[in-house]
Amino acid sequence: MRSTLLWENTNLLVKNHVSPSKIPCGFIPVDMDVTPCDNSKTKKEGVSRTYKGCDGYAPMMAYFGREGYLINCELRKGSQHCQKHTPEFLRETIDACRRVTKEPLLFRLDSGNDSTENIGIFLENGCSFITKRNLRRESKEGWLQELKDKCLDITSPRDGKTVYIGSTWRDISYAGSDGKKHPFTIRTVYEIIERSIDKRGQYLFPAEVEVNMWDVNVDFTDREVIALYHAHGESEQFHSEIKTDMALERFPSGKFDTNELVLELAMAAYNILRMIGDESIGPAHPMKHPVKRRRIGTVIKNLVMMACHITRHARRTKLGLGRSNIWRKTFQKVYLSFSCL
Repeated sequence: MRSTLLWENTNLLVKNHVSPSKIPCGFIPVDMDVTPCDNSKTKKEGVSRTYKGCDGYAPMMAYFGREGYLINCELRKGSQHCQKHTPEFLRETIDACRRVTKEPLLFRLDSGNDSTENIGIFLENGCSFITKRNLRRESKEGWLQELKDKCLDITSPRDGKTVYIGSTWRDISYAGSDGKKHPFTIRTVYEIIERSIDKRGQYLFPAEVEVNMWDVNVDFTDREVIALYHAHGESEQFHSEIKTDMALERFPSGKFDTNELVLELAMAAYNILRMIGDESIGPAHPMKHPVKRRRIGTVIKNLVMMACHITRHARRTKLGLGRSNIWRKTFQKVYLSFSCL
């Protein structure tokens, strides 16, 4: 059932000629992340403590393109570590993306998915990636002492705050699909922030050190890599639209398999709503400000739940939208666009 739904989801995008837009660097972004769904005070199968401190599920989502099309999803128990089953999920996602487009892909992942196994999958499939490093037990002060003298990009945004940005290289090895270990030298972009005075003017002793690192296989500048990873945070808005606008945070069934099916069916519904929203954008449509996409809640409220009057006469059915409805032309354009496919 899952493989069939994933296949039909990609067919939905292909048959409707969906072309996910690229980011300025020429790649199509694929943002993967776990989002906790609060199902507290229930006894549903699989509900357990999430890393957000609530009881619920922790589904993995993969969004495709700047518009945020949902290319893959997987319902998981709340206590499941985000890296568990992620290699299989990655392979599914790459195959699904390749069925929709042949453009270069840029995967962006959080530190919970910092794994050489993931890096090996990206390299073997010819995908670019930006993965935030999990420092685990590595010393932040040690990294500062090692890199501060070698860094060429040093700025001081204010008194008591110094930012070091640069790149370093380290040797890793990953297990390939052939079962053998493959050595690889990977580039690691770093942003180290040293604060001796906080933003309120309080002196800190010893100085506070913050270390952010990203493993990459792209040739962008250090600051471009950091900016591209920060843009990954936009996927949180997609999570919000699914959980609030589509009311999918609290799942309906006590059975895990049923809830998993609901999530996978919601993937197709979400993409249909996203396509409607993208089709409704343009100079002839009501917009207070220039936008890249419409929120799912706006599409449901103004286009799906639009008030109308249905008249049946002389073997014909007419749909009256009302002249005072500012969304009537948008509805007509969207209806004609998809009815012709």
